[in-house]
Formats: sequence, structure tokens, C-alpha cells
Amino acid sequence: MKKLFIVAVVYCLLSCVPCIQASYVLPYPSYMPGNKLYKVSRIVDALNNWWYRGNIAQVKYHLNLSDKYLVEAKTLFEYKQYLLGADAMKRSTKEYCQIAFHIKEAKSEGKNMEKIINTVLAGGEEHLQVITNIKNDLPQEYRWIPEKGNATDIAFDVLFDESKSCIDSLKTAIQ
Repeated sequence: MKKLFIVAVVYCLLSCVPCIQASYVLPYPSYMPGNKLYKVSRIVDALNNWWYRGNIAQVKYHLNLSDKYLVEAKTLFEYKQYLLGADAMKRSTKEYCQIAFHIKEAKSEGKNMEKIINTVLAGGEEHLQVITNIKNDLPQEYRWIPEKGNATDIAFDVLFDESKSCIDSLKTAIQ
């Protein structure tokens, strides 16, 4: 009886404590290049664009894809897969830049976008933090030389500046 009373008291105390939540959390890395299912996941991502109709759904879709590709880029950069990481970073930036159009359209339709805008802005801050951390760990430029074929120069500073300017322009466009 005493144990039951203690469990009940602990349960009441824990249920009264407000939950602590992070403001914005990036997803766990999905399939990475080289995995057999990576191409399938990219096709599913493209098909989901058709599935998610409406401006609010499109904002969520593009933000989720941008997050997914940013995490992919971060992981690839950590493993020194610079060419693949740069491609994922470009895709992340492209997806994030498409959000502003859908927010403007939803606002023009008279939809309340306050909560979604706050989520997008929090996501932008998280993206900026990740981009800054990645940028500090990478050289400004890198020349990738394959065994067969032509060398490719990757300008990381330009790549990250494009992402930052996209995030900054979205902030100014939606406020």
C-alpha cells in the first residue's frame, strides 16, 4: 500500500512538471549516398512534392527536405565526402529558398501563418548554427581530384554564403 502511494505521488509530481522541449530539432540522418535505398528515398522525396498540396503543406514539405539535406551535408562533410556534401548543401539551400513563396501565397489567401513562420524562423536559426559549425571545420576551397576525369573545385565559403543569404532573405521576406 505504501509503495502504491509513493508511485501515485511521484506520478502526480511528474505530470505537473512542464515538459522541456527544444525550440527546433533537426532530423536523424536518413539514407546516405552509397546506400541501396538512397536513390529510392530521393525519388520518394520528389513524389512527395506532388502529394503535399496547399501552401501550408508545401512550407512544411520544403522545410523538412531542407533539414534532411542539411543533416546529410553535415554528415558527409564530417566524413570528408566534400563533393557529395556540397551537393546536399546546395539541395538544402534550394529547398529552404522555396519556403518564402509559399508563405507569401498562404498569407495572401488569408491563412494564419504565425505558428508556421515561427517554426521556419527557428529552423533558419538552427540551419545558421549548423552552417557556421560546418564552415569552421572546412577549408575555404577544396579541389576534388577523381582517379579518372577532371578535377572539381569546391568553394565552401561561396556555398555557405549562399545558404546564409537565403535564410536572411527569407527572414526579411516573411516579416
